[in-house]
Amino acid sequence: QVQVVESGGGLVQAGGSLRLSCAASGLTFDRIAMGWFRQAPGKEREGVSCISWGGGTTYYADSVKGRFTISRDIAKNTLYLQMNNLKPEDTAMYYCAAETRPAYYIGSYYCAEHQALDVWGQGTLVTVSS
Repeated sequence: QVQVVESGGGLVQAGGSLRLSCAASGLTFDRIAMGWFRQAPGKEREGVSCISWGGGTTYYADSVKGRFTISRDIAKNTLYLQMNNLKPEDTAMYYCAAETRPAYYIGSYYCAEHQALDVWGQGTLVTVSS
């Protein structure tokens, strides 16, 4: 069964750190693009960070550049999002997504065209207190 499952969310004070994990199954992990998205209450979903197949290119939203790092462990079929210096405006439900068939776009494409990723997790909640 093809699925991705997020974990690692929680409550943290401003300036703190969290690492989100996304465990993938049923996917050829090293040959697909994946990404992290978030949606805050009353706001549209936005692409936070995306990585192309083979890890060739990465993309970060301007709001998280220099604070968040996307990475993956091929052996564990797991995608990560290291989030440092968290701010209250980072509070949101964070979702992991993956493509089931390689399309070979660059990372930024996936964060802009969410529909290019067709497997989505249930989300993990990140709350940053001021």
